[in-house]
Amino acid sequence: MTIAAILPLAPSIDQIGRIIATVAAPAFLLGAVAAFISVIMVRINRVIDRSHYIHGISEHDTRAYLRGDLPRLRHRASLLNRALFSAVMAAIMTSLIIIIAFVSALFHFAHEYGAAILFVAALILFCAALIDLARETRIALHQNDLHG
Repeated sequence: MTIAAILPLAPSIDQIGRIIATVAAPAFLLGAVAAFISVIMVRINRVIDRSHYIHGISEHDTRAYLRGDLPRLRHRASLLNRALFSAVMAAIMTSLIIIIAFVSALFHFAHEYGAAILFVAALILFCAALIDLARETRIALHQNDLHG
């Protein structure tokens, strides 16, 4: 059995070209989200490194006052974790848009409404991730960070 027998109305090169043009915006969003995830991961690692450093300070050390910073670091980690989750979900939804566009072309399904809904949902999740990052950056710089 040939592919032509299975998919007698396979999309033409022109149709595939239009789909590729259509998924250009989601592909750029996917690239932006991937870069954003990288930024979040670096920030999470910095919070973890700082927490490990503070936990390594003995109670008799002159820097023991830094232990009071642990709740703030936990809050930062929580915001970053939430931002990471939202960004990953946005990336998954954006990937689904691209997949659905090509699959719908192969099987001649209308996908415009589903793609639009997924794109809006991905943007909302990306905005939520940006908001969490903005909240984290507001509490990131603290007087204790400027010492030891």
